[in-house]
Amino acid sequence: MDRRTLLKSLAAAGASSLLPHDAFAAWERVASGVAPRDGLSEAQLAHIGAIADVILPRTETPSATDVGVPAFIDVIVSEQMTEVDRQTFVANLDAIDPAALDAIESSSDRRGEPAHTYWRLKDLIVYGYFTSEPVMKTVLHYEVMPGKFDGGAPMPMAMPHG
Repeated sequence: MDRRTLLKSLAAAGASSLLPHDAFAAWERVASGVAPRDGLSEAQLAHIGAIADVILPRTETPSATDVGVPAFIDVIVSEQMTEVDRQTFVANLDAIDPAALDAIESSSDRRGEPAHTYWRLKDLIVYGYFTSEPVMKTVLHYEVMPGKFDGGAPMPMAMPHG
């Protein structure tokens, strides 16, 4: 099983439980088109995009940047992280080299930097990707309300008791 298939399977199983408030609110914020106040810089967003597309590249499905994951991460980092977590994340982001992700992935040290920030970023990339509307609809085929609504379905007439 390849990485994308595994991620797709895991996401499909947990998509409905992951979508609630923080992902939904972040994606609504992205859709508004209003950049977060004190958001990440264009260079940081491009760096996140480069890393995201190494993790989830475009294949027969969209890439992480195709569905807007960097903007999603901008909202999460800027508006939902504590100030201490945000500062740590931003301070260590530039130390993550997209060409060296295999080395970080194979390292057993997840607490040191930049590995800690990388694993946090990877979680946000996967979370954002699989909670994005395009992926939920076209890749996972997630239906919020499964089935068909037929408001004009015929109903049997009740017979009066008497």
